[in-house]
Parts: sequence; structure tokens; C-alpha cells
Amino acid sequence: MTLSSDTLARARRLGAATLHEAAGRVGALPSGIKPVHPGMVVCGPAFTVHCPALSNLQIHHALYHARPGDVLVVHVSGGVEAGYWGDILNEAALARQLAGLVIDGGVRDTGGLAVGAFPVFSNGVTIRGTGKDFDATAWLQAPVRMGDVLIQPGDLILGDRDGVVAVPAAEAAAAVAAGEARDADEARKIELIRQGARTIDLYGFVDGAPAEITSGAPFRGRR
Repeated sequence: MTLSSDTLARARRLGAATLHEAAGRVGALPSGIKPVHPGMVVCGPAFTVHCPALSNLQIHHALYHARPGDVLVVHVSGGVEAGYWGDILNEAALARQLAGLVIDGGVRDTGGLAVGAFPVFSNGVTIRGTGKDFDATAWLQAPVRMGDVLIQPGDLILGDRDGVVAVPAAEAAAAVAAGEARDADEARKIELIRQGARTIDLYGFVDGAPAEITSGAPFRGRR
């Protein structure tokens, strides 16, 4: 299933945490995967890459199979202590008009990456280089797993400074609409709080709570 340009544009205006919640609390990638600069946002359909550990040859090939607007989602077979991505690949990705990189391994050359226009999300920064394993088994556009999330080619990827979420393509439009509704509801609650409302009232947490809590007393809240 192909994500529509409307769904992608609307998703980009949401926070990754909002979309994760709106999708039913699914798709949160490991929390260590963060942008090399906190202002970066990545959004687009997943182009999945399965690399052998400590080889980035397959990423070079992926650049020229992926389409403009795709997000490279790279699984590194547990070889996290290497910099699979740097200045050269970044320039190539920009030339190919890709939408970003999400990798469960390391990157390097972050001084340049952090001020560039290409969103890079990784689970670390390392100076150790990679090789080019021509004999390894690797895949492009096959499912990859990051943490407990199985990412299929074409799934919606959204990332910001809080982290990255992957939503199945078939569920993306509904999740985005739910995310928009969630944002509107939160904006309403924030305005009410500014007017003096209490969170425990807005969320219905009052029933079963003690009228007064003394220091050191246990609090169990609603049952």
C-alpha cells in the first residue's frame, strides 16, 4: 500500500509520540535511536535495508534503489559499534532526494550531519569504520526488526527529538487522523488548565482518591 502525499504531509505536523499513542501505542522504535540534531524531523515511507554487521556496502546500493521521499530504515545485524553513515553517504542521499535515515547502528562525521539538511537518526555515534562485505547475505525491501517492532517496506516512519515510530502503511491514514484529534483534545485541555482546571478532573482521576494525603501515606488512587 502506498502512502498518499496528504497522509505524509499531515503526519509531518504531528509529534512522533502523538502518532505512537494515536496508533494504539504501537511502533515505537528503541529509545536509543535519536536524531543527530534535536531539530531534525524525518517522515516518509520506509525503504528497508538489512546489512551484515560492520558492512555498509548494502547502504550504498540502497541509495540507488530507493525513490525520492523514501526513508532508509537500516538494520545492522547487531553490529552497532561502527559508523555506517557519514559525509559521503549523506551527500549522496541529498542528491537522491531521500527523506532521511533511521539506523539501529552508529554514524559518524556528525559535525557536518548535524548542520545538514538530511535528517539522520541513529542509536549512537562512533568513529569506527565499516568494511564492504561482498559475500554477505543482505536484503533490500524485506521486513526488518528494530526492538520489538517489525517494519515492512512502505510503512510510515515519523521521527523527531523524542524518537521514531513506524506505523503499518494500511493503518497510517487512520492513525494520522486520530493523532490530529488527539492534538486538538490536548490543546483544549491545555487551555482549560491555563484557566484553572485540574488534570485529575479533566482525566476523571478523582473517584477513589483520598481527600487529603499526609506525608508518608501510601497513595493507590483509583482501583
